[in-house]
Amino acid sequence: MHLPSGHDPSRRALLRWLPVGTACAALPSWAQGQGAGGELAAPALSSYRFIVGFGAGGVPDAAARLIAATMSERWKLPAIVENKTGVGGTLAAKAVLAAPADGSTLLSVSPAHATAPAVFANPGYDTLRDFAPVTMIGDGPALVVAPKNLPAANLAEMLAQARSRPGSMSYSSAGVGSSSHFAAALLCQQAGIEGVNIPYKSVGEAMTETIAGRVQFHIAPYLSAMGMVREGRVRALAVTSPRRIAEMPDVPTTAEAGVPGYEWSFWYGLLASARTPAAVVAQLNNDITGVLRLPQVKKQLGAMGVNVSAGTSAEFGKLIEAEVAKYRRIAKAAGMAPL
Repeated sequence: MHLPSGHDPSRRALLRWLPVGTACAALPSWAQGQGAGGELAAPALSSYRFIVGFGAGGVPDAAARLIAATMSERWKLPAIVENKTGVGGTLAAKAVLAAPADGSTLLSVSPAHATAPAVFANPGYDTLRDFAPVTMIGDGPALVVAPKNLPAANLAEMLAQARSRPGSMSYSSAGVGSSSHFAAALLCQQAGIEGVNIPYKSVGEAMTETIAGRVQFHIAPYLSAMGMVREGRVRALAVTSPRRIAEMPDVPTTAEAGVPGYEWSFWYGLLASARTPAAVVAQLNNDITGVLRLPQVKKQLGAMGVNVSAGTSAEFGKLIEAEVAKYRRIAKAAGMAPL
């Protein structure tokens, strides 16, 4: 196939991945590179599979479905989401490593991916070495929520009660070693209290137990908690971001509520197998960050409480590396023994 002079690299990559005999003229105009009107170039591959290690409803699942649906709509290609739950997301990670390393199978991750080295003595893979970061999707705050009948007016009062009765404070989490477990453990460490983790199988179950009043608090991603707060089923004691959020201006930050210096962010992103060729990872980064920057996608992610932070693969890799180190420190301070 002859390429005219002046072609761009994205066009060369696209043609390399087209089936033999596919004519360039058969492609829509937006598939021929970045047009003057800002149209996105077509992805290099003909289909995509996003694997999520957790059930439907959370941000890793919702964000993957939004990206997949946008890719399918814009480029008329198959892009599906598969939920493979269990063992703290490690089953999904193993499924991606077992798939062909051509970039067509991606892992949708949250901080739970970075907690694995601190939680499991042998998760079956190396969190940093065996995966290639594609891009960060974004990050967002969490809410510290409590039952409506909690006998405390605010977070500071709840913590004061816990200090007066060591060992009486319990919190729910989405499982041992989950992001919500680490978020609550860090809060307890910085507040100087003892907290007992009551693990459940999912964020939904952990929230249900909080609503029922069987634990004192739960730390959940904004998307998972905001509906329950607005319906009056739980109370929002604090938001874990450095500043208050516009949607809930009356909810103080954790620093304002009695734990200076405490911040927690749930982040989300996409990974490929480390065996994926570097050029394919680079193309994936280009394709997906382009989708993430679409106004309608940013708006929908914003409604989930996610601030889009699409960037380079290297930037996402550095974040994951720093997070792995952070979770190891939290686990050591909390006396968490690897499973």
